[in-house]
Amino acid sequence: MSVTASTTSRRTIAALLSLTAGTGVIDAVSYLGLGHVFVANMTGNIVFLGFAANPSSGLSAWMALIALGAFMFGALVGGAVGHRVAASPTWPMSVLLVQAVLLGAVATAAAAFGVPALGRPAIVATLAFAFGLQNSTARRMAVADLTTTVLTLTVTGLAADSRVAGGPGAKPVRRLASITTMLAGAVAGALLVQVSVPLTIAVAAVCVLVAAVLFGVDRRVDS
Repeated sequence: MSVTASTTSRRTIAALLSLTAGTGVIDAVSYLGLGHVFVANMTGNIVFLGFAANPSSGLSAWMALIALGAFMFGALVGGAVGHRVAASPTWPMSVLLVQAVLLGAVATAAAAFGVPALGRPAIVATLAFAFGLQNSTARRMAVADLTTTVLTLTVTGLAADSRVAGGPGAKPVRRLASITTMLAGAVAGALLVQVSVPLTIAVAAVCVLVAAVLFGVDRRVDS
């Protein structure tokens, strides 16, 4: 069951955009700092699996599989939670708080112990699991054009539904906001990872925490 009472509220939209920014940040650090793999964008990892067949690609099929498997497990857990407690108005906030804690724990561990090559699979798996939770939650909320990760359909809708194409020109602001927010997150992540991998992961955690707080406020106002 999707969220209906407040899917169009400004706080809900702001929360989903905060998650979208966090996605840009985390995929920047995972690709640039953890071995050319994505932890939120699974389309990229599936393509990387194919690219890894070329030895000169520098890509690891093993890391892509770890991320994909952990992400699916996170989505499974998030989906199971959503099915069981969908009637609770606080479930999105609760799931996102768990995600924020996971990201914070990874950032803390990375700050304390560094990011050794042997530890990267565990880091990637934990981050991918966390973003599987996020994606299953966003999917269940079913807010149009705010999936928080995949933008292909958003970009397609922006062009195909535009008045130039003969369409209604519906929701261009929301679609543009989703695209620019992820881009901004990716730029921020790409710059921050040059300074510190743990710091970049912590920034992604803050984005998720902001979203959780916004959802919590939204549900409290609605109740």
